[in-house]
Amino acid sequence: MPDCQPEHFSSNCPSRLLFDQIADKWSMMVLVVLDAGPLRFNAIKRRLEGVTQKALTQCLRRLERNGLVLRRVIPMSPVAVEYEITALGRTLQPPFKALYHWMMTHLPVVEEARQAFDQRHGTSGSEPDSVTGLQP
Repeated sequence: MPDCQPEHFSSNCPSRLLFDQIADKWSMMVLVVLDAGPLRFNAIKRRLEGVTQKALTQCLRRLERNGLVLRRVIPMSPVAVEYEITALGRTLQPPFKALYHWMMTHLPVVEEARQAFDQRHGTSGSEPDSVTGLQP
């Protein structure tokens, strides 16, 4: 394993890839949705408004590859697939729940900051930011 110094975010450290793969919005949401127990693909998709089939498929494959989700084929007609959090994936639940709690607690302050920013920069908050390219 390459020398990894977390405070430097070395480009060749595998932690950067893992961080990217578990901290994206769909991965976090999938793990939260699966917290209650195993679900089929379409049940997961119904609970994640706005996720495309392609994005969800890619997300589940990344989570499975990283050992966070187990994919189980259910032999029936037609064949069904079920996803479940692994023991390793469950270890992410406490930090994700803490992040969610932080977000819900601080959302009003963040919204105020966004509005103040938009007023200072003459943006409506609906178009991508000219500096970051991100949607608000």
